[in-house]
Amino acid sequence: MKKRLAALLLAAFMGTAVLSGCGTTNETGTGTDTDNGGSPVKVGLVTDSGTIDDKSFNEGTWTGIVQYEEEHPDAVEIDYLQPGGEEHAYYVSAINDLADTDYEIIVTPGFKFETAINEAAATHEDIKFILLDGYPHTGDFEFVSHENVVSVFFNEHEAAFLAGIAAALSTETGNVGFIGGMEIPPVQKFGWGFKAGVHYANENLGTDVNVDDNYVFQGTFTDVSAGQTIASGMYNRGVDIIFHAAGGVGVGVFNEAKQRATAGENVFVIGVDVDQYETGMMEDGRSVTLTSAVKRIDVAAYDYIDAIINGGFPGGEIVTLTLADNGVGIPEENPNLSSEIYQQIQEIRDLVIDGSVVVPASQEDLDAFIQ
Repeated sequence: MKKRLAALLLAAFMGTAVLSGCGTTNETGTGTDTDNGGSPVKVGLVTDSGTIDDKSFNEGTWTGIVQYEEEHPDAVEIDYLQPGGEEHAYYVSAINDLADTDYEIIVTPGFKFETAINEAAATHEDIKFILLDGYPHTGDFEFVSHENVVSVFFNEHEAAFLAGIAAALSTETGNVGFIGGMEIPPVQKFGWGFKAGVHYANENLGTDVNVDDNYVFQGTFTDVSAGQTIASGMYNRGVDIIFHAAGGVGVGVFNEAKQRATAGENVFVIGVDVDQYETGMMEDGRSVTLTSAVKRIDVAAYDYIDAIINGGFPGGEIVTLTLADNGVGIPEENPNLSSEIYQQIQEIRDLVIDGSVVVPASQEDLDAFIQ
């Protein structure tokens, strides 16, 4: 892998930071559709909240980019930038820094990039943008189509549905919980899908599990201590499995679960976005992660880089990756799930894929589903 950039702190409203430490350009021809004179295509990631090793959205996206470079070492040269803040101006500044140093593909993970990408796409029409979990707009949430931007979404509710079934089949207390971060559509869909999965298990798999009494949104993706406090309250009320869709708030959930598990309590967490089994690891080698509701952001980053390199980029479009696309799901390896439960989940997964079970993606749909 080319030498990675150290995460640069960018000053607000300034676009003058210069990238350093990039790998030497490889002159091997790549056969790409970009106008790069046969040199490797420079692919850059601008991180969202947190760091490149956040065990969540940034790291998952970077994993896909790294995998592409490892499998196509002559085709791309990669690096990332960490902005100095999480506002529009910081994001635009980071994008401009990559553009000024000849990056031809820029990947941005998260809805917070929406207005920045809308501005940058118009400014840098020769750059291709991959926007995960968001779409360009001016601030009014009206989609603006740019031929150099693909907006990639995921059926979070389908992954969460499988997680809800896993929780319902695994709980020993009959009480499970959900902690969301900001109450925005992707997080809401995780919650709706999780509730639907628990309900499906109650109706079809012989369980009797409650989730409604322990279902909250904390309001941020960063308040670790609040996540731990909320998780503590849920565990104290008899919840033994909590599904978090809350970013850094979820770190607090894991912290609480690990403390209790170390003290002998049998509690678990369901991770989000990426396989968070390692996030749940304790000093004794056990993990408190039951499973994870995975969005294959690594697959999305990899596939759309490949689409650009090979001339099949769906610019101007919004695409959604589903369970059938292997765009969402649960990990193939779940050490804390029994093989019997995993097999049941796989059977239900097949029903979702063939349309026999339609997972609700809105509150209205959920209300109809649980009637």
